Amino acid sequence: MLKIFLALLKTMRPKQWAKNGFLFAGLIFDRQLTHIDPLLHTLAGFLVFCLLSSVIYIINDIVDLQADRLHPRKRLRPLPSGALPIRVAQAASLVFILIIFPSAYFLSKVFALFCLLYLLLNFAYSFWFKHISILDVLVLASFYVLRVGAGVSLIVVTQFSPWLYVFTTFLALFLGVGKRRAELVLLQNGADSHRKVLEGYSLPLLDQLLTMVSTMAIMTYSLYTFSASNLPPNHLMMLTIPFVIYGLFRYLYLIQVEQSGGEPEEILFKDIPLQVTLVLFGMAILLIFYYNRLNLF
Repeated sequence: MLKIFLALLKTMRPKQWAKNGFLFAGLIFDRQLTHIDPLLHTLAGFLVFCLLSSVIYIINDIVDLQADRLHPRKRLRPLPSGALPIRVAQAASLVFILIIFPSAYFLSKVFALFCLLYLLLNFAYSFWFKHISILDVLVLASFYVLRVGAGVSLIVVTQFSPWLYVFTTFLALFLGVGKRRAELVLLQNGADSHRKVLEGYSLPLLDQLLTMVSTMAIMTYSLYTFSASNLPPNHLMMLTIPFVIYGLFRYLYLIQVEQSGGEPEEILFKDIPLQVTLVLFGMAILLIFYYNRLNLF
């Protein structure tokens, strides 16, 4: 029983819950981090979304069971390897869904709609969109934008800038294209036998797409730092631009030189320079947004 529980927990992908940190964008960038009620609402929404993400990972593993058994790394996951029975995974998914949506509705009706849309779009991705090149990456990027929208729906925002949605879109596209590039390099000549959509990609194409979306990510974030309405009037937010640039450059280095990047969350937990960059970026934002209260400037 313990082995099955641990196998289920592994299938739920706790490391990938880091992606749900995008739910905090509304709270942080609307400068409500020190407000208790919005903070608690966002934390509760984060937990609900983590459970929702886990349900989707379980369902994806069930759908991709045969293909994952041929993958050099994914075949070691609990479902493809047989450590987790399919019936247990199916039952757990149903129980989790019965917990998720009443909880989401209690937090916010709009948040519940975001959760439903996220779930349905993931189903559509698993059965259709993931097999269509270009469109698969666009749908993957939409999941990050939906996380931001879900977080915004949990609180009453007053000056959340639309530029952040645009920046999130290009950042998510950057991660999605990087993921496809890493998969193409990993699987090499046998790529199409493991993931059909990789037939529609080539390394030159993916490198061009990476250049495009990374450039747009830098541009849109830069525009946010001096055009958003709720920022300090002294343009201190522009000082955070170098962190974004370095983070993108570092990720490019990792996927093109180090040949990693198949799973963005794996890089996040393993690469110390990227971790330091994210910590410094977060600290800079907090200091700039709340400097009046801290009397630092």
